[in-house]
Amino acid sequence: MNENQLIVNFAPHIRSKVSTHTIMRDVIIALMPALVAAVINYGPYTLAIVAVSVAAAVVSEYLMEKIIKKKNTISDLSAVVTGIILAYCLPAGIPLWMAAFGSAVAIVIVKQFFGGIGQNFANPAATARIILFVSFAGPMTDWVTGYPDVVSGATPLATGTASYMDLFMGRIGGSLGETCKLAILIGLVYLLVRKIITWHTPVCFVGTVFVLSALAGTDPVYAILSGGVLFGAVFMATDYVTTPSTKLGRAIFGIGCGAITVLIRQFCNYPEGVSFAILLMNIMAPHIERWTSSKSFGGAKK
Repeated sequence: MNENQLIVNFAPHIRSKVSTHTIMRDVIIALMPALVAAVINYGPYTLAIVAVSVAAAVVSEYLMEKIIKKKNTISDLSAVVTGIILAYCLPAGIPLWMAAFGSAVAIVIVKQFFGGIGQNFANPAATARIILFVSFAGPMTDWVTGYPDVVSGATPLATGTASYMDLFMGRIGGSLGETCKLAILIGLVYLLVRKIITWHTPVCFVGTVFVLSALAGTDPVYAILSGGVLFGAVFMATDYVTTPSTKLGRAIFGIGCGAITVLIRQFCNYPEGVSFAILLMNIMAPHIERWTSSKSFGGAKK
């Protein structure tokens, strides 16, 4: 026997071609159907909002890492994903400078101030959306419908007047990437097939909204198809960094997001609660992770 066959290298021994870059690339691909739907439903200005949001996110990350003399990470595409998701959370008529401001907040304050990717405790896009809503309530709730006949009005979640088909296809007022449920479901299938996410959080999130909305006496199907439940469940509540890594933890996280969303919708003046729910559960994520992690055998208690 050759003596080199007995050499054992240091762990880890399992290797994979999966990297942050490849994961983010797949998320970007999954987000593209929603972009196509947004352009069809809201017009070409949609592309400008997304482009500005992404550019601001990437530039903010580059400059911030340059200032603090940290290794540049824009090639991992995480800033691009943040910019796209934030843009999808914005109304179709928002000024471009607000989109850029939101992306800068997401990257600099929510992400880089806490150490960069893997260190932020909250979802950057969800937090930036809340900050924009609090700071610019008017433009953030000025919903546009009916391209090319542009009309401003309330969302179906506030009025309850749109048909199921209009809700499913996105022919309604709302945020750019949240309205077309068909496009979101296409993205969900792609992420599941590519094993980028698991079913636990999206199914538990949406299922909880369905059950609690029915118990509250509201149309559960309408509750799911209106607002940002599906988009939040698929693209925001499944973030690797700010959500639990265990299967049970992901299920609990999804249930918590769904419950808080329904509570906000039922008892608060604000008709939508997805971003707030995700942010609150982000705070709980480390505790859920600890409660649901496997315990090592044979170890002494501290």
